[in-house]
Amino acid sequence: METVQHIIIDDTLARVGMPEFAGYISHAYCYAGHCTFQRHGREFRLEAGDCMIVPRRGDLVRNLHESEDFEVCVIYVTQEFIEVSTPQSNYGMKGHLALFENPIMRLTPEMQDRCATNFDVIRQRLAQPQHHFYRDVLINAVQTMILDFFDFHATLYGFDRITSQYYQLMEQFLELLEQGEFRRNREIGYYADKLCVTPKYLSEVSKKVSGLPANYWITRYTALDISRQLRDRSLSLTDISDMFGFSSNAHFSRYVQNNLGARPSDLRE
Repeated sequence: METVQHIIIDDTLARVGMPEFAGYISHAYCYAGHCTFQRHGREFRLEAGDCMIVPRRGDLVRNLHESEDFEVCVIYVTQEFIEVSTPQSNYGMKGHLALFENPIMRLTPEMQDRCATNFDVIRQRLAQPQHHFYRDVLINAVQTMILDFFDFHATLYGFDRITSQYYQLMEQFLELLEQGEFRRNREIGYYADKLCVTPKYLSEVSKKVSGLPANYWITRYTALDISRQLRDRSLSLTDISDMFGFSSNAHFSRYVQNNLGARPSDLRE
């Protein structure tokens, strides 16, 4: 098993969701054979040419049975590194909801080639710590993998709206967030009022559909957007603080520290 600070490469699904990987998102590609496993009480089958993403911490793969010729590569990436590498797109939020229901994507031959190439590139880049821009090339490799996963998902499943009542409410909630409402409104009550439901109901639906409470999504959108704005050196920290409606730079700094793990000034270094 190869290890660096934020990325781990493994050759088994047996450790997906285990405590030591609590801060990681799992990305798997099956090269040969097949396996079956259970997740959320449902059985799944991963076959050669399939990829799988398990986005939740503690989301264990249970009752794993592998064929004799089963061959898989699992790339674990910390949530922190994923956020740094996240492209300028919120498509991943909707993809997260679909992956909660079914983590496996059946890829076309062309997609399989791209996925295998992305995994190979990440492995190769990990083996180049002497590179003067090591972190940057790793970010680039992970971002390319993420963008291809977005493309696979959009191509295979399209952008159709989810039909169930719970999913429709969740989609409407995410649409409000995608419109940037979180820049001025980070209280769940605001979104509940907009959607004509109670805060408790909205949070319950969010947890039922995505496995995560509504406040997680508000914070997730906010933290990602702040991270993006911090990359824009034309904006001062005060500009960004004002953009998000913080009462003071100190309040803004505490929020960033709590949700991005570092002070705003440190994230710019």
